[in-house]
Amino acid sequence: MLLTYVDESYSKQSYYIAALLCPENEALSLTRALDDVVQSTVVSFPELSPEAELHGYDLFQGKRDWTPLTRQVRARIDVYGNAFQAIADHDVRVIIRGVDIPKLCERYRGVAADPHSVVLTHLLERVDEYAERAGELALVIADEPGRHDHQLQYRADLLRYRRQGTWGYRGRMITRIVDTLHFAPSSASRLVQAVDLIVFMHNRIESTEPDADGRAVAINEALWRRIEKRIEHQYCWHP
Repeated sequence: MLLTYVDESYSKQSYYIAALLCPENEALSLTRALDDVVQSTVVSFPELSPEAELHGYDLFQGKRDWTPLTRQVRARIDVYGNAFQAIADHDVRVIIRGVDIPKLCERYRGVAADPHSVVLTHLLERVDEYAERAGELALVIADEPGRHDHQLQYRADLLRYRRQGTWGYRGRMITRIVDTLHFAPSSASRLVQAVDLIVFMHNRIESTEPDADGRAVAINEALWRRIEKRIEHQYCWHP
């Protein structure tokens, strides 16, 4: 069984959703490794909570749980790097899909085009394909959306994809994703937090402006290299 953790990150230009595909026998080990990343930071910074959430934006900006480290930029970068190393040290795979939001809206002008729904469909297709190649089933656990009706809609979409297949030129019947879509608060799951770190950094890199600070670009790229070998597929659709 592939425990498949899903989260999103977006800007005005692009919407990305990533999936962390974790074999069931790797899940506890990776959870402990991520716990250890936070615990080891608490040793140096006792004011930090051992339950601090590994949330990409908050960690990078020194916000919320990471407010005690607001002035400790190097320490926060090290936490991010150590978390990425923990992910890279496990036999997991990462799939990332995205869409160009302005081009999506232009192509479907006058139609309510939901970037999340579009990208989630593409992501589920690739997860299903990978699970089929690996001879595994996949159980999808996503970060909780802000609205309950969105959960109902995404679950209904998955049911339809099993019965009728997905839409588009790469449409397929979804056969390897079991049960329904499950939703969990990121604060309660280190593995949802892991995929949050991944998709946030991917969005940050892809959204970098040409005149961005070279030091920041170098840091982002160095962090990404730690998990690059675990990337199974990444693609952004420009309709």
